[in-house]
Formats: sequence, structure tokens, C-alpha cells
Amino acid sequence: MCLNGLGRAQNGMELRTLAWGYGLIEGPRCDRAGNLYFSDVTRGGVYRLAPGGQVDTVVPKRRGVGGIALHAEGGLVISGRNVCHVRDGETHILLERADVGGFNDLFTDAAGRVYVGSLRSDPFSGGPDRIPGELFRIDGEGVAEVLYGDVGLSNGIGFSPDGRRLYHSDTAIGAILCSALAPDGSCSERTVFARPERGAPDGLAVDEAGGVWTACYGGGCVTRFDADGRPDRVVEVPAQQVTSLCFGGGDRRDLTIVTADNREVPEREGTIFRTRVEVPGLEAPAARVSSPAPRYST
Repeated sequence: MCLNGLGRAQNGMELRTLAWGYGLIEGPRCDRAGNLYFSDVTRGGVYRLAPGGQVDTVVPKRRGVGGIALHAEGGLVISGRNVCHVRDGETHILLERADVGGFNDLFTDAAGRVYVGSLRSDPFSGGPDRIPGELFRIDGEGVAEVLYGDVGLSNGIGFSPDGRRLYHSDTAIGAILCSALAPDGSCSERTVFARPERGAPDGLAVDEAGGVWTACYGGGCVTRFDADGRPDRVVEVPAQQVTSLCFGGGDRRDLTIVTADNREVPEREGTIFRTRVEVPGLEAPAARVSSPAPRYST
């Protein structure tokens, strides 16, 4: 791990290297105290990086965690083989389906409901035999609804500042989808919002101006699209497999970018970078889905 590394992106934005030595980093989420939560999909575990640089294990060993949300009652909501609320060493299963291989990225709306994409095929395999997944909305423990299907490889999820649009990365088709979102959490009018010129969209985050930032997996960069889907900024990243990103800091202008590799120093592997942006990101709402009884310990 490193706390002092500084790099310069090709467009002049300074990237600070926060930590390295992981496999495929995913699910970054910052709390108000400045802690960064993240997962290692391939090697397992959910971790917390404190502002001072200390890294603690929050959930040991668990593999396949593609999404993390803070819970209003403490603890984290995480994906993987199921979607669960982990708090004080106890795990409450919120959504589990025998016909689904796992769940990937997730996000919360203003009401604290959790939106998560399902995986019905190995996310690391491609080809014509891939089985599309769905987008689920979780309203409580065991209470979930399929909003739509036909998602090749579900990744980043986010909402417009007014809460009327839902953005959803489908990495398999190289597009960010956009749906109209009703107050009851239902979706309609799904269209393609944008396609990065480099790589495929992975994790995403939305800023206060309605700009949609996406990690470009295989493209070595992060791309920002304005509210109309036009690309207006590219942040070069010294990694090819840029997997996700999130906003944080007291003014929410810290943009944390995570990867599965490091082109400048390959032995560092999965790396966490941070830079500063002009427009603050939207605050990620806390999850408020209920989980009254523990099912098993982590």
C-alpha cells in the first residue's frame, strides 16, 4: 500500500496513488468521515481505507462483491452470491435467488431502496452463450422486484440529480442505459444514454450537474458525459482495466478511481487512485431496507 505516490494524467489532472496490491478492485464507497470502502472481487474481502492510510478488513474472504452501500443503521449492504446487510459480524440476507449466479454492482435511491444487477453468466467470459441478467429493486428482506431484463453484463448504477432517471452500465454491449424512474421505483422507456469511445462502461457515478462519470474498462480512462449524453471530459488513468469510481471528501469533489491493474508499475496490480474535479458528486443515499434477523455470520 502507498499513501504518497503522485502521478500526472495526460490531460493535466493530478492522480494520487492511495493503495495497491489487490486483484480486481470494485464497489468503492466513501463515508462522511472520509473512509473508503472497497472490495477485491477475485481475491476476496471487503476493506476500509481510513484517511490516515490504515487498511482494515471489514468482511473477510467474500469473493465477487461488485457493489457496496452504506446502511443507515450501520454496516454495509454488499453483493456477491447474494445481497446482504453485514453489521457487527452478522449477516442478514436481503436477496437470494437459486436461479441467479450472483449479483454485481448496486446503488440506493433517496428512499433507501437498493437497486442491483444480477449475473446469470460468468462475468469474465464473453461470447454468444452469455445469459442476460436483470435489474432488481430491493424493498426489504426477501422483498424484491425485477424492473427489467436483457442486461448482458450488469455494472454501474446511478440516478440523475432529480431522481427521475436511472443510469445502468451494460458492459457487454458497451453502453450506459437510461430509464425513466417513477416515484414508486418502477422503470420505463429504457434507451441507450451513451457509449464510451474507449473501452466499455463499468462502474459509474453522477455529479450535481447531471454529468455521468464512468470507468472505461479496457480503455485506460474515465469518461464524463453531460446530462444529454455527450462526452465532455476524459481522465487518463495509468491502468487499462479501470473498474469503478466514486465521489467523496467534505465537498464531494474527490474522485476515487479503482482498477484491476497498473500500467506504470505492473507489480502493483489493482490500484486505488484519487483526483480532484470541479463539480461535486451527488451524495450516495444510505440503504434503509430492513433486515430484522441474522441468518448466519460472515
